[in-house]
Amino acid sequence: MPDGPKVDTPSAAESEVAADARELTRHRVVEAAADLLAREGRDAVTTRAVAAAAGVQAPAIYRLFGDKDGLLEAVAEHGYDAFLAAKHVDAHSRHPVEDLRAGWDLAVEFGLTNPELYALMYGEPKRGTTSAAFHAGMQILVGRIRRLAAGGWLRVDEKLAAALIHATARGAVLTWLSLPDDQRDPALLTAMRESMVAAVTHEKPAVQDAGPAGAARTLRALLPEQTTLSSAEQHLLGEWLDRLASDG
Repeated sequence: MPDGPKVDTPSAAESEVAADARELTRHRVVEAAADLLAREGRDAVTTRAVAAAAGVQAPAIYRLFGDKDGLLEAVAEHGYDAFLAAKHVDAHSRHPVEDLRAGWDLAVEFGLTNPELYALMYGEPKRGTTSAAFHAGMQILVGRIRRLAAGGWLRVDEKLAAALIHATARGAVLTWLSLPDDQRDPALLTAMRESMVAAVTHEKPAVQDAGPAGAARTLRALLPEQTTLSSAEQHLLGEWLDRLASDG
């Protein structure tokens, strides 16, 4: 029997080149959309305008992102990446409360410097929940909180502390952006930051006061994941520490 028509299939090298070209186009489109967002606001980010700014045909945007919502998600992810790159991590900070203040100030400064992008990133409750960069940033926050707990500074449970810190920074920026220019008083930001610090931390390490709740939180933070305790013993100790910590 005669052979059928020969079908050319792309080589691995050709497929890699095509994938690289696709990624470069995607990056160019996202940057064009982010630039339009920053200069002209969210309403200006239309598929036609973005396509023109990126030098591509409008159908390419639908192939790359599905629809406009997919494009906005990609722009938000671009923002999380930029915010993560701006964060400074000092794993050996000798002043964990000041480190907390600095991290909060950085988050607020990013929002005030990039108002349209920040509103896109944090203006919707579910935005960012699947972003790797968002979760990496939250892990930096968790590390700061763990150092507070290990030093006896933490007043509340670590999860509650993370929620309070994130909520106050987010609320401060979105509130500031909602105000008319003549009503934007920097004292608002300072007051919100210090309220957060007072709610989350002690003025002095709690363990110096021999308080059981503070001591329990400190031990919880310092206790290594791998110990000589059995799984059942670790579970039981965790329950005791949680109960003592909540009594505070």
